[in-house]
Amino acid sequence: MRELQVVNAAELALAYAAAEYAVALDGDALPLRVGRPAGDLEAYWPASRYLFVSAWNPASEPHSESANRAADERLIARLEAAGIPRHAAWAQDCAGEWREPGWLLADLDDLAANALARDFGQAGVLAWSRGEPVRLRMLIARPLDAEGSDYTDWIGA
Repeated sequence: MRELQVVNAAELALAYAAAEYAVALDGDALPLRVGRPAGDLEAYWPASRYLFVSAWNPASEPHSESANRAADERLIARLEAAGIPRHAAWAQDCAGEWREPGWLLADLDDLAANALARDFGQAGVLAWSRGEPVRLRMLIARPLDAEGSDYTDWIGA
């Protein structure tokens, strides 16, 4: 497990919460937004719990495309070995200047979801239960200057 050193965790959480997320299902791109329900997705792909995770750019530090692709291949192999269902997904900033691929997973419990994200160096993921709004889960310690949010959970290291 990696220990993350994020320069400004408060700003990172705000950026993650404001980002646009989507999941590819049968040719459709279904949007996900922190704080909003994902009813269309849940109707299309029923599960009790959902997790958006990426292996790209651990600790939100840019890595080369080859390093990111290699990390993604390791994540895919791990998901396949564990039999975890997945769909291609992505995150991007509102201006469309940054885009990062990831995966939407179904029915992982919180411990398994957190361990998976940490093993791939991720500072945050989206995680929610069916029928509830999408939540941002920060896997790093909450800084004192972090703004409060009804849909961001700081679970620390």
